[in-house]
Amino acid sequence: MAAPASKTLDIRWMRRYRLFWTAGVVILTVQVFLAYVFLTLDTLRDNPNQEYLSGRGRLNVESADENGLASPRRFREMFTGDDEEEDSIGNSNAVYTKVKLPPDKLAKTGKHAKSGKTGETNKTVALRVEELDFTPMCEIKSKEAISAIHRARTQNCKQQIANTTCLINSGELYPSELPHQCPAPESTKGKSLGCYSDDKMTRVLKDHYVQLKTTNSPLYCINICIQGGYPYAGVEFGSECFCGSNEPSSSTKLPDSSCNMKCPADPKQACGGFYAVNIYQTGVARMTKEPVVETWMKKGDTQLRNKDAQVRIVFLLTLNGRAVRQVKRLIKALYHSSHFFYIHVDARQDYMMRELLQLELRHSNVRLSRRRHATIWGGASLLTMLLEAMADLVQSGWQWDFVINLSESDYPVKTNDQLVDFLTANRDRNFVKSHGHEVQRFIQKQGLDKTFVECDAHMWRIGDRTLPDGIVIDGGSDWLALSRSFVEYLASGGSETLVQGLTTVFKHTLLPAESFFHTVLRNSMFCESYVNNNLHVTNWKRKLGCKCQYKHIVDWCGCSPNDFRIDDWQRVVATEAKPVFFARKFEPIVDQGIVNQLDAWLYGAHPPDLPGLNSYWQSIYSVHDLGPSSDDALISLGLSLARAAFKNTSSNNCSLTSTRLVEITSYHKLDYYQGSLIMFEAKPRTNMAETTVKVETWIKPIDHFAITGNNGPSQKLKAVYVSSNFDQKEQQSRNNLRWMGPFTEPVAVYETSSSNQLFNVTLLWIDPMANVAAVSDLIMEEGSTVGFVKPGLKSPLLPGTWTLKLYWNSSIFAHTLFLVLPLEQVSGSPLSLHQAQFVHGGPGERYTKLNSDWTKIAGLQFENRTTLERRAFSNTKRVGKDLNIWIDTLTSKFYQVIESCGASISSLCGLKPCASTFWSSLSPDPKSELRSMDKSGRINRW
Repeated sequence: MAAPASKTLDIRWMRRYRLFWTAGVVILTVQVFLAYVFLTLDTLRDNPNQEYLSGRGRLNVESADENGLASPRRFREMFTGDDEEEDSIGNSNAVYTKVKLPPDKLAKTGKHAKSGKTGETNKTVALRVEELDFTPMCEIKSKEAISAIHRARTQNCKQQIANTTCLINSGELYPSELPHQCPAPESTKGKSLGCYSDDKMTRVLKDHYVQLKTTNSPLYCINICIQGGYPYAGVEFGSECFCGSNEPSSSTKLPDSSCNMKCPADPKQACGGFYAVNIYQTGVARMTKEPVVETWMKKGDTQLRNKDAQVRIVFLLTLNGRAVRQVKRLIKALYHSSHFFYIHVDARQDYMMRELLQLELRHSNVRLSRRRHATIWGGASLLTMLLEAMADLVQSGWQWDFVINLSESDYPVKTNDQLVDFLTANRDRNFVKSHGHEVQRFIQKQGLDKTFVECDAHMWRIGDRTLPDGIVIDGGSDWLALSRSFVEYLASGGSETLVQGLTTVFKHTLLPAESFFHTVLRNSMFCESYVNNNLHVTNWKRKLGCKCQYKHIVDWCGCSPNDFRIDDWQRVVATEAKPVFFARKFEPIVDQGIVNQLDAWLYGAHPPDLPGLNSYWQSIYSVHDLGPSSDDALISLGLSLARAAFKNTSSNNCSLTSTRLVEITSYHKLDYYQGSLIMFEAKPRTNMAETTVKVETWIKPIDHFAITGNNGPSQKLKAVYVSSNFDQKEQQSRNNLRWMGPFTEPVAVYETSSSNQLFNVTLLWIDPMANVAAVSDLIMEEGSTVGFVKPGLKSPLLPGTWTLKLYWNSSIFAHTLFLVLPLEQVSGSPLSLHQAQFVHGGPGERYTKLNSDWTKIAGLQFENRTTLERRAFSNTKRVGKDLNIWIDTLTSKFYQVIESCGASISSLCGLKPCASTFWSSLSPDPKSELRSMDKSGRINRW
């Protein structure tokens, strides 16, 4: 019997219902998922705790695309900390700023992830009060502050960090608002211009955009735009903030009723409408380029224009390191009796201070500051030092018109007369270099939205901060040329609200000198004297110079410029027609040839017989140094080499009785390291009497590198040696003498020739007991390279002769030897037996796994190991003369004596006077000597 038609129809409708119901559930699920994803993105972008305005959150967003979304690549970069220094800023409506994460805050994603581990900052959740000898003024919850307190070494530093954190928490540290005193006659902060029609393709205010979903209001948006230096601010769609430099056209004006959307932060106010924007004046004048006279006398002219009114300059030299000869050469190039030299030497550099004090005695226009700071890269102490120096100059009694700050790495690219001619034509201007990017990107990359505390020779990051409202933020370079009137304004300090407030802000800022002067200029009555040119050209090579090389002294990732080399000469020549008067950086210990060429370009060819022209000497140790303390391994090596020179000099006709190490100097010629010079005092026994004389000896390291195979990479490898202190930026070891002790961190430096092949090479680090102490891998890339491999050996290293073997496809193809020197003394005192057993006992690790894997391949003989272990144990008991004999035996295998000369008595043991040699540190060096002045007030050059 057939089923009723009505029942069949019901079944069909039920099936259809189920089908549509299932489809509806699927569609709803997809919609919920998509809503969750997009709401998450909006939350990341617009969460009140992650707001855009600098200092108001941790995720600082520059802008979004027209749909309010960032590209996947941008989000990856924001959370992995990837950053490209040279990214250009195009339309600010279309990109997100990448978040720059410091070394200890790298996220657990991307290329920075390592085994899922995070830094100490992420592990620390509470302050361990038991570590402190003080009670914090408040409860400290900031993870960054807690991490900094735990990592700081001294209790005084921990307390500074804690006190600063508590002052920030209570709102007592930073000013909430500062005055903008730059004249803007036709602009008033907050003045409404009305409602204007907008378009997503051609924005009325197009210079900057940010989405503020919860905090947008006219005042909030105005403060953002003031910070960027924009004259106009606009609010739209309720949550959008725009900034611009151009006044909107009257033709686009709408009735006020068109801007009818409420502001999230203040519902009583309107924040634009649908493609309708409320526009306000910010009270900031549009930044205009004031005309600068870009003319200067021709090179070689000696008759200055406006001679009677020519400016006088103070060269503020901030010096570090030991490059005394280059400093004297710099002063020589700039010297004129009408100018002044105010010199600050880092508090740790006794050698530099001692060598330059004689200039102050001979020249009345040279003065060395007695208030010395131990400045660090990025430290607030650098700004403190500059402000103190400028205050001293205002009170000095010297009559000057400009201050130009320079370092030992700067050198002029135009003559002194050309500089004076240019500044005379631009009197009362202030020359600084701005960043050239969008301001909020600069704030973020520079870390201006973070608080830092400098102590223990470190810049500790302790948390986010809000920059004061009401002022323009600017910055870029810390090399400046400032007028006297502006410097006097800065020296007024506490009497000026703007200067006082910004001094407080920048006291806790990374790289403060790169922003303080710019920001004061932009917000003071001197704003119209602002010239976007610091008179410098800087040798930036980002791929080499941005290696986060300062993370041991700052909680951030920074970059430094590279040294000019002779290959960069065309960059110097290109400055001839530009208003550029100085270049940096120059290091004669890296490349002196370009300095010689620059001198000849400016002042004419050098005399063909000028002695020492292609040679350079730089002290690396002096017995008179008070600080910082020298490396014990360097002193032990110097003492041993002095004894070797002592024995080499002694003969039957000349007997020397004792030695005392005086100085070690690095000697270079034609930009190649030629060896080191050991100066020591000796007491010769003669028929007359016993006197003390000085001897200087030329020492060279012995190279033990050898190619032992004929396989693939042996054709590519040019050199391998082991040293320390490798400079990635300049691609060379700074330790030319290759001294290494038990606590040195060795690196293998290699150089390869050009080829199209790539090789994976294994390095075996074999200690004096024939143990494989470490295994390293390197990739010999295509083309010619200079690189390094750091094995991460555990200290103390076992003293003696080490071997480095290079393998490819389990076959050795090269090897070299290197010396880990036993220490003769520690902190200036002879090594005791107890110290020797620890210092010379090695790390106490057996390397069982490494040896089991590599013993057969490396050809290590276990039967010899017992003998080697007994010898190593015996060596730990060596002290006094026995220790010296062991050290001298080792150094004789790695260093050779070339020649000696008499530094005080020329007839000593038949030695010729050091002044008559070409290699001695006492031989003539006219290029770095300040001789008498000529009638014009300049130093005679040769």
